[in-house]
Amino acid sequence: MSYKPTAYIVNILIITEQRSFSLLRESGIFLTLAKILKGNPRCAVKAAQVLSEIAKNEEMKKPCIEADLVPTLIPLLESTDQEMLLHAGRAIGRICYDNRNLQEELVRVGVITSLVRILTDYAESEPLVHVDLLALYNLAELDTAKEALSKTKVAEQLVKQLRRAENHERLEIVFEVLQALAENDALKVQLVEAGVQEVLSEILLRLQGSSQAEDTCIVKAASDLIVSLLLGDGNCVRMVQVGVIHQLLDLLEKHVESGDVSVQHAALSALRNLAIPVVNKVQMLEEGVADRIQALLRSEMPPVQFKLLGTLRMLTDGQADAAEILGQDPMLLNRLVQWCNANDHTGVCGEANRLLASILRHNRSQEVVKAIQEAQGVKHLVSMTTSEHAAMQNEALNALAIASAIDLETLEESFKESQLVQSLHKLLQDDNTSPEVKYNSMGLLCSLLNSGDLRQEIEEDKIKETLEQLCSHSNANVVKEAVTTLQVLRGEAPH
Repeated sequence: MSYKPTAYIVNILIITEQRSFSLLRESGIFLTLAKILKGNPRCAVKAAQVLSEIAKNEEMKKPCIEADLVPTLIPLLESTDQEMLLHAGRAIGRICYDNRNLQEELVRVGVITSLVRILTDYAESEPLVHVDLLALYNLAELDTAKEALSKTKVAEQLVKQLRRAENHERLEIVFEVLQALAENDALKVQLVEAGVQEVLSEILLRLQGSSQAEDTCIVKAASDLIVSLLLGDGNCVRMVQVGVIHQLLDLLEKHVESGDVSVQHAALSALRNLAIPVVNKVQMLEEGVADRIQALLRSEMPPVQFKLLGTLRMLTDGQADAAEILGQDPMLLNRLVQWCNANDHTGVCGEANRLLASILRHNRSQEVVKAIQEAQGVKHLVSMTTSEHAAMQNEALNALAIASAIDLETLEESFKESQLVQSLHKLLQDDNTSPEVKYNSMGLLCSLLNSGDLRQEIEEDKIKETLEQLCSHSNANVVKEAVTTLQVLRGEAPH
């Protein structure tokens, strides 16, 4: 018995299929289906079903479009017959898939309202919800669709679907739709108002500890969505109030050593964004978030260290209490000083320096100044004054000025060893130094003049001549500060 080669049989099937398509096109079936859909209610459901099956094939989409079947199908989405809604929805989705012009037309003729109505009225019909979510997913990338959706109650319905989703496939598609909608500011607010953060928090809690790949995908999707929703202080505050912060920290504690890097990245970005609003800083500090972040700093992964240090810096910004607590933690300070030397990881090195500067800048305690001096952190802040980034230079200059005002005596020796006076003089002489850096350098010089030894260094380095030249600088603030610094240098009371 001989067998035909498989390739031959496949070719025969392809040829047969192509002939079938050709016959279908020539048969006039598309015009017939259009007539049935318009004028024969008893057969319309079956016609819609046949059409949805035909439209599965790429070759059949064009004749469907040419026969104007999409405009014929759209009114059927107003039906109260679930079977009709199912088949009409599938047919429209398949014909319009990957066709931007047709999708824009769908939005223009008001299909969004129909989709949201179906999601609302038939929220527990699994097949209908599935078709509806696919349709929203395909349209959600369009700005016109987002605009239309922002005028509906879609956020409320999607949050309901997220809460009742029982399998990974359903969760994934809801997340895909939500992620697209979160690009729109109005929808973002509506999602938070609908309580999406509570559901995300529940999902993170439920899947915490799971090592299944599917669960990790969902955890990442939830974390990514939190990041998207956090653009805007109001949303950040709501997220912290419902406890999302602790779910993120639980997640990080699990993934910090060997977990999924993308999950770490999403959770760390979310954590940092949450620490920006002032009201959040206070609540996060009260709830011990800083301690949990410090515990996570045991990680040896530079990207994790970088983001965690950035989050701690956000928490100390404007918070004297936080700066005082962190600034008297010898373990943290020693670790920061080590990272300040980590030249092989410039991001971590930069963040460690910036956190040290932030602690000094926002603190008002002699103990903190002494602790940073004992940890040998001062020399790193002096080096930071010559950074290539003006923002970091200013942070270091302001931190050292505040520390000098608090306890110059403690810092005096370190300043001499690290040649701070000479560094400041170079900044003032360099034409490329920004006006703000020059201004802050002179502010620091005024503080240093309260030390006899440092005053002597300033006089020996002939900074007076440079200050006199700066009195004719093009920037008015630089001129004003140069005049003031010269007065202090000469022992006159500044006017």
